Amino acid sequence: MNIVAVNYFRGLADAGRETLRKAGSSATRLLESELRLGVTGLRRSGKTVFVTALVDNLLRAGRLPFLDVVATGRYRAARLQPQPDWAVPRFDYERHLADLTGPQPRWPTPTRAVSEVRLALRYEPSSLVRRRLQAVSTLTLDIIDYPGEWLLDLGLLERDFARWSAETLALARRGARAGLSGRWLEELDRHDPAAGAGDETVRRLAALYTDYLKACRDSTAHLSLLQPGRFLEPGELEGAPVLAFCPVPEPTGRPARGSLRAVMEQRYEAYKRTVVRRFFADHFSRLDRQVILVDLLGALQAGPDAVEDMRAALTETLGAFRHGRSTWLSGLLGGRIDRVLFAATKADHVAADQHPRLRALLEEFVDERRRAMRFEGAEVGTMAVASVKATETVATDHDGQQVACVKGIPTGRDRPTVLYPGELPQALGDLEGDWAGRFSFLDFQPPPGLGRDGRGLANVRLDQVLQFLIGDRLA
Repeated sequence: MNIVAVNYFRGLADAGRETLRKAGSSATRLLESELRLGVTGLRRSGKTVFVTALVDNLLRAGRLPFLDVVATGRYRAARLQPQPDWAVPRFDYERHLADLTGPQPRWPTPTRAVSEVRLALRYEPSSLVRRRLQAVSTLTLDIIDYPGEWLLDLGLLERDFARWSAETLALARRGARAGLSGRWLEELDRHDPAAGAGDETVRRLAALYTDYLKACRDSTAHLSLLQPGRFLEPGELEGAPVLAFCPVPEPTGRPARGSLRAVMEQRYEAYKRTVVRRFFADHFSRLDRQVILVDLLGALQAGPDAVEDMRAALTETLGAFRHGRSTWLSGLLGGRIDRVLFAATKADHVAADQHPRLRALLEEFVDERRRAMRFEGAEVGTMAVASVKATETVATDHDGQQVACVKGIPTGRDRPTVLYPGELPQALGDLEGDWAGRFSFLDFQPPPGLGRDGRGLANVRLDQVLQFLIGDRLA
């Protein structure tokens, strides 16, 4: 065989090897996939504790019996990885874990800014075909945490200044808000919306409006619909003019340039454009899966107004997300969230036999939004969960009958207490009139010795949460 023929056949062999190499590389990329999980929820819903417990249990994998990849022995291990977004702070898992498991356990500080943590999950595929391609696969899981206050701003994208002002002013004059908005509304009434306004007037009105929002946040009425959220958690924008505005009544006639109404509207639109839209584009448009944490027990304890206020706040928050079945085309256009879990948090604040009712109440509470997501093609689930289990269910004798109670250390105390929190209704409609005071859901401290056994933080149904959210990607 001459040298030309030899080189020809060598070329064919090299091309074949390169084709196989590329095919193998493509198969590897298919098996080593990425998934972005957004942890969303309003203030007090427990996002920081949820992310901490999720990461800890994936790293230790000792309390995940209902996560299929663990139950079938295919789970190898997980490892924290450098996050992909260099401009986003890393979720401080280690510090939050130390708060929960230290000599004097305490709950971590609430989320103050966007943060992110990345985990690499190593597992054996369940499919024989996939195992032949690669014995061990990797799922890279990015978990994104957001301040609950910032999420509420997404609802502003659908409102112009006139509509937002009218709705917010009407809300401030009724219910629990009426007793908290007095100073701001009195000052606002002193100014003609159509008249000129100096910077000092604008800043004073914005400061009084911010004080009103903070009073709503700190009240026992469990108010949730507080916009703009950056007024409560300004982050790096503290002191910026874009946070100096407030709702203003509709003037008679068209307001002149430089009027109070015109200045406030200009800043409102700038806030939507430079803060809210950018925030959405940078963080929410790329989510694959979503868990929505709901402190339904807290709203139930506060009464019917708090429940309806939370329902309105969730509607505001979720309206901007793109839910539906993911396809290759939707991925090119920005992606959709194809799997959503609504989770009623702090389920350990009621006895275990009440958890089915808590889930049923949650399903009723989010029914309209859940049906809308399913219509778009997303898979939607509901659960009653506790990211960290702070109580035990115990039976107590009361008037000759056994009553299911919870036992834990209430916040501010140093000894366990047995508490009967009240019986949840089967449906929200069963609660008639003003039911505030019917329930007694105390806040409990993290239990001593939490996580000491090295199996992961004790929880309620976190393994089922993971199975729903990522189980299919670990098959």
